[in-house]
This record gives sequence, structure tokens and C-alpha cells, in this order.
Amino acid sequence: VNELYVDDPDKDSGGKIEVNLNISLPNLHCELVGLDIQDEMGRHEVGHIDNSMKIPLNNGDGCRFEGRFSINKVPGNFHVSTHSATAQPQNPDMTHVIHKLSFGDKLQVHNVHGAFNALEGADKLSSNPLASHDYILKIVPTVYEDMSGKQRYSYQYTVANKEYVAYSHTGRIIPAIWFRYDLSPITVKYTERRQPLYRFITSICAIIGGTFTVAGILDSCIFTASEAWKKIQLGKMQ
Repeated sequence: VNELYVDDPDKDSGGKIEVNLNISLPNLHCELVGLDIQDEMGRHEVGHIDNSMKIPLNNGDGCRFEGRFSINKVPGNFHVSTHSATAQPQNPDMTHVIHKLSFGDKLQVHNVHGAFNALEGADKLSSNPLASHDYILKIVPTVYEDMSGKQRYSYQYTVANKEYVAYSHTGRIIPAIWFRYDLSPITVKYTERRQPLYRFITSICAIIGGTFTVAGILDSCIFTASEAWKKIQLGKMQ
């Protein structure tokens, strides 16, 4: 059963949302790749490294960035860029593939289908290497409650994106991959419920009653056909 309501469901999170990001930049060295986080509470962190890993690709010419970090429940952004590098490259290449971007607990429930990893497989390898990419996310809190009453807190999101070439105040092109987010006040809740016993009994009765009804119809048809056949045979004999 699902429902919608206005609330902040995970009040014990301390106003934080866990983020999982996995992205490959096949034409940018790992020493140049960094993660920056900003929001409207004044957070401005350049080169976030906690719980993150950089894996060289293409003999060191590219990089796969994997990170787990938290953001505040206020509008803001996090972006992958060369801003934290000690020296800026002349021609940074921000072509990329997004393998995963998810928020909160991982939900793998058979009957719940949603946009928990909406950017999975986003491929920008054919884009302008010097282009910046804006992914504009609307994050929707999502709660799943199983039959034991245990709750898991995740987040779905919708996304829109655009590409553009951005110039710094010095006239240089410094591209980045921006994830700009805002939170929806609407929470989606999925509650797992067992079917009531009376509904099960009603279904069984309906099946039994339907079976007897169909059997009665078949019996009547067979009897009618049999009687008609007997009359035809008697007519022939006479």
C-alpha cells in the first residue's frame, strides 16, 4: 500500500542524507578529479576525500570516482571537477558515464518500482569535452515499512540536464559536472501488509462457488445435448 504525505520521515538522521556516487571520466587523470560540496547552510567543501576512491582507467589516462558522503537537507550541489587540483589542466575533458547516483538506504523490494537510481547509465562520452554538465535533481523522500514494522529510508529523484561551456573570470574554460538538488516536501510511503483472513476466505468461497456454477452449466449443456441426441436417434428409428 502506498501513500503520500508532507513530512520529514527520517528525523533521526541529523538532517543528513547519505549519497552514493560512482562515475567514470575516461579522459581525465585521477590526480585532477575532485568532489566539491556546497549548500545553502554555508557549507563549501573543496576536494572532499572521506569514504572516496579513485581508480585509474585507460592506463592512467582516465579515472573512476566512487564516493559515499552526506549532504544537508537543504538545497545545494555537489560537483565533480578539477577545482581542487594543485594545477589546472589546459584542456580538461569532462566526458563521463554515470554508473550510480543514489540517496539513502538501498531498497530492493520486488513490488516497489521507482526512480532510486535515475541517472544509472547516463552516457556523455560523445559530448563536447570542454562542456560543463548540469544535472538538476528533485529528491523525493521515500519510506518502506515491512510487515514487522521496520522502516527503511531512501530517496527517489527526478532529473533534468543541460550542457554548456563555462568561462572563468580569467577567460579560461573550467568545466565541471554539477548535481544541483532540492528536496520535495512530499514523502512517499510504501507499507507492506498481509492480506486479511476474511479476504482470503471470501476468495476461496468465490472460487468454489464459481467452480460449482461452471460445473452446473456444463452439466446442463451436456444433459440437454444428450436429450436432443436421443430424440434424434428415436426419430430415425421411427
